[in-house]
Amino acid sequence: MKVGILGAGQLGRMLAISGYPLNHQFGFSGNTHDEPSSLLGHMFAQQDSTNNIDSLVNFADVITFESENTKVEIVKNINKKIPVYPNEKSLFITQHRGREKVLFNQLNIPCAPYQIINTLKDLKTAIDTIGLPAILKTSMEGYDGKGQFLIHHQGQINDAWKSMKGVESILEGFINFKRELSLIAVRGIDNSHKYYPLVENTHHQGILRLTIAPAQNINKQVQETAQHYMQTLLDGMNYVGVLTIELFETETGLVVNEMAPRVHNSGHWSIEGANTSQFENHIRAITGMPLGNTMPRHPFCAMINIIGELGDIDTVLKMPNAHLHLYNKSERKNRKLGHINIIANSQVELDESIAKLKDFLPQ
Repeated sequence: MKVGILGAGQLGRMLAISGYPLNHQFGFSGNTHDEPSSLLGHMFAQQDSTNNIDSLVNFADVITFESENTKVEIVKNINKKIPVYPNEKSLFITQHRGREKVLFNQLNIPCAPYQIINTLKDLKTAIDTIGLPAILKTSMEGYDGKGQFLIHHQGQINDAWKSMKGVESILEGFINFKRELSLIAVRGIDNSHKYYPLVENTHHQGILRLTIAPAQNINKQVQETAQHYMQTLLDGMNYVGVLTIELFETETGLVVNEMAPRVHNSGHWSIEGANTSQFENHIRAITGMPLGNTMPRHPFCAMINIIGELGDIDTVLKMPNAHLHLYNKSERKNRKLGHINIIANSQVELDESIAKLKDFLPQ
């Protein structure tokens, strides 16, 4: 099939790389011809014409997207001509934190207490109800720690509201957690489901830096609980493709933080680490193919993000159990330039390998 991708970043790049062995073709809508996906398929860039999305639709049999910030109206219009997966409903819900929380509550999925904020008065009232500490976030478009303000005490309220620059926001009660986890799953057009193991994520200044897969010391009940939440969401939205939920592991159980309607940074380990990567399974799902095995191929895996500058990539290439993935992006502060996947047969081997790559991690 001809697969059209709205966007031309690294996620589209890795989707195409995984899809070519399945005999699919790929096209992208982007802004320029030097984006990460530009050499991986037909590039319909805005500098060619103002109707690059129309050109992509004319090319494609099915459409998907890289970002939850894709305009719902675009997906709605495209879907009148050819299928778009994930669907308009799931995009509409997942691009707004308030709508996500409403759905979580409707489906009895634990999440943080919250209130929508439009004014400073709203914020003060919400803090009286929810208490402190709490996190003020933009309702839409925040990612990698952007658009967030952790409020510890009353003296920070005015600064927190100013940081939102007047946009609609959401105040969430702070969750005391032991660690951050995520679950990636895929649902096919035929309602088949596959789940990857829970993974543990470590962030620095809001940016994912390290993923351990599978997360260690996860009992069967916790994995099954996460999968139950995921299946409820997948079926509730009639979702097709890869969906990610980010969770907090607390003393009293799992609390869902947010969703991403796409392949996700915390699933990049699956390229070498799982029998079928998240990227291949997304392509399988949206093209109506049978879903692939999601089980790990190795007992221990890790993913390290390369942020800001490339660093000593020769060290990576000399390691027999490390796999380098670069995105053809120029260096810039806090920019995701690539990632390193590590596979190991023991915890000791994994720890030693991560230690060799410590310069890629915040000190």
